Amino acid sequence: AGISGGHINPAVTFGLFLARKLSLTRALYYMVMQCLGAICGAGVVKGFEGRHQYTLLGGGANSVNPGYTKGDGLGAEIVGTFVLVYTVFSATDAKRNARDSHVPILAPLPIGFAVFLVHLATIPITGTGINPARSLGAAIIFNKDKGWDDHWIFWVGPFIGAALAAL
Repeated sequence: AGISGGHINPAVTFGLFLARKLSLTRALYYMVMQCLGAICGAGVVKGFEGRHQYTLLGGGANSVNPGYTKGDGLGAEIVGTFVLVYTVFSATDAKRNARDSHVPILAPLPIGFAVFLVHLATIPITGTGINPARSLGAAIIFNKDKGWDDHWIFWVGPFIGAALAAL
């Protein structure tokens, strides 16, 4: 976190870029590195799980679950990512440092809690994307139709949610 601020999510990075907290060059560099890290991470998971278990679990690839429409999935990703990015903005607001010196130390708690709540709400709908890099890594390593059919939702939804939070 001391080098990049702990950026692990392109949607959060995009929101911070739109809010003028990051330069375009730094934001793009972070996003590329986040995607490469997610691909490597998904490969490690596949190696540890073994081919049978990995295939049985769908490689962790996101998709819109049966009983939901693509619109439901897109909406879930927009709202879920909005909650996450808005929480990041709130928890890391520099204006709060003057009156709450503990905010930088405690910032991971509300952010982690927001991620937890978003997962509870959206796992039944999309398996919870809210991080385009994680969705990309799983889709590339799994490399089956399930991982690619609705993949656009896991980029468009989070980027719209991040833009709304930045606004």
